[in-house]
Amino acid sequence: MSNGNKKYWKGLEQLTNDPEFVKYADKEFPEYLPINGKKQGSEGSDEGSSRRDFLKMMGFSAAAASLAACEAPIRKAIPYLNKPEVVDPGIANYYASTYTQGGDYCSIVVKTREGRPIKIQGNKLSKVTNGGVSAQVEASVLSLYDQERLTAPYVSGQKSDWETIDKEITNALGASKNIRIVSNSILSPSTKKTINKFIAKYPKTKHVVYDAQSAYGIIKANQDTFGKGDLPAYDFSKAEVIVSLAADFLGTWISPITFISQYAQRRKLGNHQKGMSRHFQYESNMSLTGSNADYRIPVKPSQQGLIAAALYNKLARKSGAESMSTPSVDVAFLDKAADALWSAKGKSLVVSGSNDPDVQITVNAINQLLGNYGTTIDLDNPVYHRQGNDQEMSEFIDDVTGGRIDAVIFYNANPVYDHPQGNLLVSELEKVALKISTSDRMDETAKLSDYVAPDHHYLESWNDAVPQKGQISLCQPTITPLFDTRQAQSSFL
Repeated sequence: MSNGNKKYWKGLEQLTNDPEFVKYADKEFPEYLPINGKKQGSEGSDEGSSRRDFLKMMGFSAAAASLAACEAPIRKAIPYLNKPEVVDPGIANYYASTYTQGGDYCSIVVKTREGRPIKIQGNKLSKVTNGGVSAQVEASVLSLYDQERLTAPYVSGQKSDWETIDKEITNALGASKNIRIVSNSILSPSTKKTINKFIAKYPKTKHVVYDAQSAYGIIKANQDTFGKGDLPAYDFSKAEVIVSLAADFLGTWISPITFISQYAQRRKLGNHQKGMSRHFQYESNMSLTGSNADYRIPVKPSQQGLIAAALYNKLARKSGAESMSTPSVDVAFLDKAADALWSAKGKSLVVSGSNDPDVQITVNAINQLLGNYGTTIDLDNPVYHRQGNDQEMSEFIDDVTGGRIDAVIFYNANPVYDHPQGNLLVSELEKVALKISTSDRMDETAKLSDYVAPDHHYLESWNDAVPQKGQISLCQPTITPLFDTRQAQSSFL
C-alpha cells in the first residue's frame, strides 16, 4: 500500500497464501477444453479449442436464438450516398397543406423529419382559419401510421390487387342501371369534377351527400327565406351580443376552428375595444361554448323552438313587427337577452344548433329584425362546410330498402356507423348487387362492401379545397404512400 495502489483479495485463502489455494489457483480458468472425450493438458495442442472461443460461440448462438424468436425481418440502415438537398438529419422541414375530413377544414403546416410527418400546426397565413387548429386536426397525423389502415385493395374480405378489382368493378358497373355515390360534404372542386366525369360515363348515377352533423335545417331555411340554399358565413368578431340556442360553435358546430379565433377577439379587453361581447347560451347539455358564456341557461331540448319564437316576439314588440302565435315559455334571462340584442342592432348575432328548418326560419327572422345580415352574417360569401341533403339521403335509404339500386360507391363515408338509419342499412345493403367503399380501413360500411379500394391518407395526396366562396386552399403530399393504396379520385377516373 506504500505506492498508493489498492490491492484486493478474493478471500482469506489468497490473503494468507494458503497452500491448497495456491495449488489450484492457476487451474481456476483452464485455457483448454476436452476434445474428442480426451482431457487436454494445460499446454494443450494446436487442435484444441480455447475457452474464449467456446464463449464466443455460445454468445453468438444466444444472439441468433433471440433474433429468431423475434420473427422480425432484418433491416439495414444505409447512410446517404447522394443526400437530398432539402433533407438534413435532425433538421425539420415544413410543408403547407390542407386538412379536410368531410366538411371539416383547416389550413395547416406539416412538420417532417427525414421525410416523415410528425406534427401538424395551423397556417397563420390563412384568411379562413387564421392559424387556428383543433385537437382533431393535430391528431390526424397519427392516423397516417395507424396499423388499422388497409395495405391493399380487398375483394369479399380477401386481399387482392388493383388490376383485378378494376376489371371486375368496371364490368359490374357496365351492367348496373341505378348507381349511387354516397359521400360526406366535399370541399374539393377537382373531386366534384371527377365525380361529374364518372356520372357522364354512367348517366344513371346520382351523387348523394350527407353529414354526420347535419346543417340541412339552416340550408333549407335559407332557401325558403332568401331563395339561397347556402350556409352563411358568421363573424363572431363583429358581434357585441351573442345568443346561441344549443349551437356549440366553439366545439362542434359548423366550423369551430374559425369561430374560436373570431370569438376570442371580443372576449378580451384591449385592441381599442370599449368592452367585451356578452354571450347568452341556452342549451340542454354542458358544452365548450356554454362553459365560456356569460349567461348559461339549461333548457329542455323541446323548448328550443319555443325560446326562438318567444325571443322573436319580444323583439317584434320593440320594432313594431307582427308577432307570431306561440305557447309561452318561462326561461331565465330571456328579457335581458332581448334588451341586449336590441341595444346592439346590426352588431349582434343569434344562432341555433337545431336541424329543424322551422326553428331556423324563426332565427332568420330574428336576425332580420336586428339588421345582422351584411354585418355579422354574410350570405353573399357562403361557406361550404356542410352540404349534406337529409331528404336525398332518406330517399337513398328508401331505394336501398326497396331494392331499386344496383350499385353504390361509398366515397370515404361510413353511414352504417354515423347516420341515424345506419342500422337499417346493415340488413338492407345485401339487396344491392355491387357495393364499393374507398375507406382506408375496414370500418362498419367497408365490412359490408364487396370491394374496398382504399384511398390515400390526406398527407399522401394532392388535393384542393374551397371552404368559402372566394377562398381556395391546396393540399400537397408530405410523404410517399406507405401502402398499396390509391387516391380515390384516380379510382373514379
